[in-house]
Amino acid sequence: MSDDEAHNQTFEQASAGASTTFPMQCSALRKGGHVVIKGRPCKIVDMSTSKTGKHGHAKVHLIAIDIFTGKKLEDICPSTHNMDVPNVTRFEYQLVNIDEGFLNLMTQEGVAKDDVKVPEGELGKQIQDDFDNGKDLLVTIVSAMGEEQAITVKEAPKGSA
Repeated sequence: MSDDEAHNQTFEQASAGASTTFPMQCSALRKGGHVVIKGRPCKIVDMSTSKTGKHGHAKVHLIAIDIFTGKKLEDICPSTHNMDVPNVTRFEYQLVNIDEGFLNLMTQEGVAKDDVKVPEGELGKQIQDDFDNGKDLLVTIVSAMGEEQAITVKEAPKGSA
């Protein structure tokens, strides 16, 4: 077998959701982007680069907010090293019901989803109150690294249900 044949591989399937994260060089990260710090998916709120001594690497100082807990996390990484970036997705669902602390949601295609908890605090209260008042609601769910959470709610436009 020639070297070329050894490198020709066929892949049966490549799924977009194959990995929860992907690597990115520290110097390529940007404010407003996402990064994994201490195993948590975060949104970068501030970053600065510092030059080090004669033979050291430039270092990137990252300040980020956990997208699920809101906690502030910091990390320092050499600019030439890679850091994990979470695959973050947002989907909008129609709220069908609220049952024992969980949101019963439906996609536009009619697929049911009932594994997202009612968020704590102001947003959860607003969702519950608006639902109790008979409003048709659209809930935005953010998903990253196997976690999901409701982040916004708005009233569905009339005629969309």
